[in-house]
Amino acid sequence: MKSTATTPQAYLESLAEDRKNFVGAIRDVLLKNLPEGFEEIMAYGMLGYVVPHSIYPKGYHVNPKLPLGFINLGSQKNNVTLHHLGLYQGELLPWLQENWALHSKKKLDMGKGCVHFKKLEDVPLELIGELATKLTAQKWV
Repeated sequence: MKSTATTPQAYLESLAEDRKNFVGAIRDVLLKNLPEGFEEIMAYGMLGYVVPHSIYPKGYHVNPKLPLGFINLGSQKNNVTLHHLGLYQGELLPWLQENWALHSKKKLDMGKGCVHFKKLEDVPLELIGELATKLTAQKWV
């Protein structure tokens, strides 16, 4: 569900109470663990974590007016989705797949570059936090 909120806070406030806590918990982990250089914005109707133009003036190659996207977090109809554009960079995907079973009893539910969660208790927050640390803004550029 694409949101029309213009700020991350407005986005969270627009969610139903259960989703507000769900998305908020993952957001808190991302904000705590993302390396310096990433910025939180609204992007594509979701929370977006991007490399701002102040670090990478060229922006997103398809539309240089947009900052370089890295992670998006959104409340969808049937789940909460974490889009991580760096999963197919180097060894991140195998690392996530290998470590998932150590942190979660639920099977890894993935699409292309995204992880879907049905319930907050199914989210391995510690693992998501560690995943967020794996690429710096400079390496992502």
